[in-house]
Amino acid sequence: MDFSVPDDRPAQPPYRGRFAPSPTGPLHFGSLVAAVGSHLDARASKGEWLLRIEDVDQPRTVPGAADGILRTLDAFGFAWDGEVLIQSRRLDFYHAALVRLQLDGDVYPCACSRREIAASSPPASIDGGLVYPGSCRTGLAGGRAARAWRMRVPDRVIAFDDRVQGRQQQNLERAVGDFILLRADGQFAYQLAVVTDDAAQGINAVVRGVDLLDSTPRQIWLQQRLQLPTPSYAHLPVVTNAAGEKLSKQTLAAAVDPAAGSAVLAAALEFLGHPVPADIRAGPLTDFWPWAIAAWSIARVPALRSVFPGQRLPP
Repeated sequence: MDFSVPDDRPAQPPYRGRFAPSPTGPLHFGSLVAAVGSHLDARASKGEWLLRIEDVDQPRTVPGAADGILRTLDAFGFAWDGEVLIQSRRLDFYHAALVRLQLDGDVYPCACSRREIAASSPPASIDGGLVYPGSCRTGLAGGRAARAWRMRVPDRVIAFDDRVQGRQQQNLERAVGDFILLRADGQFAYQLAVVTDDAAQGINAVVRGVDLLDSTPRQIWLQQRLQLPTPSYAHLPVVTNAAGEKLSKQTLAAAVDPAAGSAVLAAALEFLGHPVPADIRAGPLTDFWPWAIAAWSIARVPALRSVFPGQRLPP
């Protein structure tokens, strides 16, 4: 006879993560670090790892960059699950989400130009932008036409526990103000697209660069208003150049070379606090990935905003 106590706790859903590069240029080392961290966290959890091309900002998209990124990931031995989601093919879904928010009164049209906002805005927001002062919150002034649509934010703290950076808190009204969902040039904003896509892909674990940490409270607020689930978050330190600037197309970051094989993947993993044995670093990709998956621990990732390659990490 079995006298064991039944476990009536709800079963945890399978891990479902993603890597979502923007095709503004070739894959550079900073993006490779995010790819390695998100991929290993998914595979070490016996979960799925999906790919998404975040090209919703069409003016910044470089023709051919998306295909180049996919080829580079494949050459490094990354294996993703299912089809690649392309944001530029999903504009109808973003429009539907915006309409739902309009019907619920969560968004409003805004006629303000950037110059007008700068003239009456509080000091720069946490991400370098302007804190919107709420000029159009109660309606457009006479003779003014809408340029954009903004999301209403509450005067309260949005908090979450980041798996790398720890407890995070942000008062949206004071930190950023009502933020844009549909821009004056007709482009949907990243915040709306990423929330819509994470829900559509069933993403329940987000591992990405810390440059997006300050955006997370806005995304959580959108998830709450759209009645979408909130995934767990882990924000990895970003790679900087000698000037302390995040590696990007704007800072002329060099493309990674798949011919470097395990050596450059090992450099990315060591950046994330995981020393790699010499034989694994010099060995084939077929040896690197099984070793890296077995060795991965999110607890070893340094809780820093940025790291310069070669910087000595705290123990």
